[in-house]
Amino acid sequence: MDEFHHVSANPDNKLGDHVRQLMTRDKTHIVAMTGSYFRGDAEAVLHPEDESRFDTITYTYYEQLNGYQHLKQLNIGYYFYAGSYTDKLLEVLNPSEKTILHIPNVNSRESTKDKIREVEHIIEELGEWQGTDPKTGFQLVKTAAGTILKIADLVDDDSTKRDKVATALKDPAHKNDRDHVDLIIALGMAKEGFDWIWCEHALTIGYRSSLTEIVQIIGRATRDAPGKTRARFTNLIAEPDATEAAVTEAVNDTLKAIAASLLMEQVLAPRFEFKPKQPSNQATPGFDYGEGGYDPNKCNVGVNPETGQIQLEIKGLAEPKSQEAERICREDLTELVTAFVQDKPTIERGLFDEELVPEELTQVRMGKIVKEKFPNLEQEDQEAVRQHAIAALNLVQQAKKTMNERGGTYTISSSSEAAKNTAIIDGVRQFALSVTELDMDLIDRINPFGEAYAILAKSMSEDRLKQVAAVIAAKRVSLTVEEARELTKRALRFKQEKGRVPSLTAVDPWEKRMAEGVAFLQRKVKEETNA
Repeated sequence: MDEFHHVSANPDNKLGDHVRQLMTRDKTHIVAMTGSYFRGDAEAVLHPEDESRFDTITYTYYEQLNGYQHLKQLNIGYYFYAGSYTDKLLEVLNPSEKTILHIPNVNSRESTKDKIREVEHIIEELGEWQGTDPKTGFQLVKTAAGTILKIADLVDDDSTKRDKVATALKDPAHKNDRDHVDLIIALGMAKEGFDWIWCEHALTIGYRSSLTEIVQIIGRATRDAPGKTRARFTNLIAEPDATEAAVTEAVNDTLKAIAASLLMEQVLAPRFEFKPKQPSNQATPGFDYGEGGYDPNKCNVGVNPETGQIQLEIKGLAEPKSQEAERICREDLTELVTAFVQDKPTIERGLFDEELVPEELTQVRMGKIVKEKFPNLEQEDQEAVRQHAIAALNLVQQAKKTMNERGGTYTISSSSEAAKNTAIIDGVRQFALSVTELDMDLIDRINPFGEAYAILAKSMSEDRLKQVAAVIAAKRVSLTVEEARELTKRALRFKQEKGRVPSLTAVDPWEKRMAEGVAFLQRKVKEETNA
């Protein structure tokens, strides 16, 4: 099953339901493949116990680049502009590069609200229109240099014309023909699963809040092909209403999230741990409780900088009794919250019933969902799970409310002035939750760009991605320095015997543990050097 990230642990997900039924029958071998094992909506792909039945084999981008014959590096750039994007387009679009250009969604700030005119303007900027190829439907444009560009327009509302172009692009006879097409202009198409090996440049206009979508677009350019030694992803975005330093930090976090995703690391789901407030409670080792530390007289909030886990104490919170209930509270709260907010009776009553008592939703409806999902739990454990799920729901809703109050949406005020454009900064809060603490600077340089600026990333080569993988592994692993030293010694023996260093993505758990020990020790040495 390819593109497996479309599966969801949500019971309303049809594909996920088919997978669960197949697994329940236990008569089928399932091979699940995906280029990004996470979803853009932060839902889990598989239920934890379903996931545990699979043997995980991770094939990262640095392994992919290592195995390629030609392509060896990926470059990423964020270009910010003032005015209209169509005026700056040719400063980032190189007509001599094979390019997929995604124009902005009509609802985004970058859009002119007329997608057909945008395509026409792009064609006019590139050169003199020579007509349409009757066989493929490609637009033919003569550049100032005298070359003829073949442009595939997938934005055209005329389905007959658009389907003709799409069919020509998929023609297997031209798969290995580099000169078949030069530029593809798309809006919602040519992303996931679209295979054009010659693509050297994925140029996207407008901020994309979905990390899955960004990784899928990058994937269009990272196919191996003769003569193609590098590929690049460019995001052209309206200049945010924020300081350059704030935007630079947000871009760096975005780059870390992209790099982590290319390494098949989960970067979306926040990790909450709810703890009943009791007089006997003590500080949990590894958690930072802020200035003043842990206070036994109040409800504390702690953060574990190593794991990204957030611990909250709540008065009167029921405590799960069984191991299964503890596991559900630790691993399955996201699934319960999702089921709750997608429950149609809940949504209808919450929106339209003005006489509704809130407890009827939080207690009755959520209680019903918990009982249906976990009928084998004792009643007191079901109540504990319900309370933890409602706590998670409230926390997420409050976080979203706070984020919206700070701006980041494109609304119009009474004075007809556009609200603050901080989408890229707010977007990082959504999808880079576990990478903001990673000590990595992936920005190469900041260049002037028109009236704004461009932020260019360090090249994502095999070596750079290996370094990123080591930093992530070191941040995630919990070891003592002595344990890490012992693992490093064993890793040295492993290298002498095997002729290679242990891999962080090895299927063998012992090899992976040795690699984690090396990464952990390298991080500690770096911290001491920088201290």
